[in-house]
Amino acid sequence: MHSPVPFFTHSLTALSSVLDKAEAHATAKNIKPDVFPQLRLIADMFPLWRQITIATDHAKGASARLAGREVPSFADTESTIPELQERITKTLAFIATIPPEAYADAEARIITVKAGPRELTFPAMQYYHSFALPNFYFHATTAYNILRSNGVSVGKVDFLGG
Repeated sequence: MHSPVPFFTHSLTALSSVLDKAEAHATAKNIKPDVFPQLRLIADMFPLWRQITIATDHAKGASARLAGREVPSFADTESTIPELQERITKTLAFIATIPPEAYADAEARIITVKAGPRELTFPAMQYYHSFALPNFYFHATTAYNILRSNGVSVGKVDFLGG
């Protein structure tokens, strides 16, 4: 298996840039910056801060599990844009420590994850392609959409990254 790190790195870097734009938008419009992390697309969805924590959880979790490494635990207490940026930075720093050769035997692994009260077990490639990646992109996309729907000037190019 090829390392998933470059893909997560690219998308998390784009997400960080979108958060930069949100912070600049808040400053330009005289909006309290602590408003954005609490925004939601709809009442029964997680707010922006949680979308970002879940996206980073999937990036660090998939990178670690597929490499046979321990997944680091983060506090999930980020409530400001700078704290969310720091979480992205910590995630990027962690996944950068995993060398590409750590994924050489990834296909042979069986991955078990906790999803709420359930425990899910997958062959590694099924975990990666039908659980970790879709969840990562769902939450990253939802974070982007929350900001876009609240007036932050971002487009598809921002989501895709440079």
